[in-house]
Amino acid sequence: MSDAPDTALALASRPGLPRDWLYLRDAFPRDRWASTLDQTAAFWMQMHAGFRGHQAHMDRLISQWRADGDAAALHSQLIPALQSFLQHLDGHHRIESGQYFPMMRRIEPKIGAGIDLLDRDHDAIHETLEAMFRDGLAFHQAMVSRAPDAADKAGRLADRIGANARPLLRHLEDEEDIIIPLIQLRGLHDPV
Repeated sequence: MSDAPDTALALASRPGLPRDWLYLRDAFPRDRWASTLDQTAAFWMQMHAGFRGHQAHMDRLISQWRADGDAAALHSQLIPALQSFLQHLDGHHRIESGQYFPMMRRIEPKIGAGIDLLDRDHDAIHETLEAMFRDGLAFHQAMVSRAPDAADKAGRLADRIGANARPLLRHLEDEEDIIIPLIQLRGLHDPV
């Protein structure tokens, strides 16, 4: 495995995975994924597409708000979208870290460092999700109470959601590069 220092693999700044962690993806490259995915791998990709779609939807709502300044419209659309995003992503990560990742580590011990990295990503993303929840709640409360700083609260939430996009997309891509080929080439049968 790679001897790259942890700081080089930090979610907020890494450009991708170390080359030697991609041996499974090299054996089963992305250009083959579209038509030949196992049912579990296809579902994994579908879930990730949903998270990308959620992020893009929230980004569009924020762009619209930045263009028109309609905080009421932002509130009515963004808060439910944010709730759904937070719940789904948190639940997905809990299942991955609690069930799938330990099994995958046993199936393919050589990829343990990659699984560890994905787990650390989940921790970093969870911190961001908690901050997004707090900022979303503050915006919601400001709108409900008609607080004069509601636009400031909206801006803080919008900035937090925008800052989350790049690390989230990086994590999804890196996770796919490890997990999808692993499922395809090794299966998800927990070794006895």
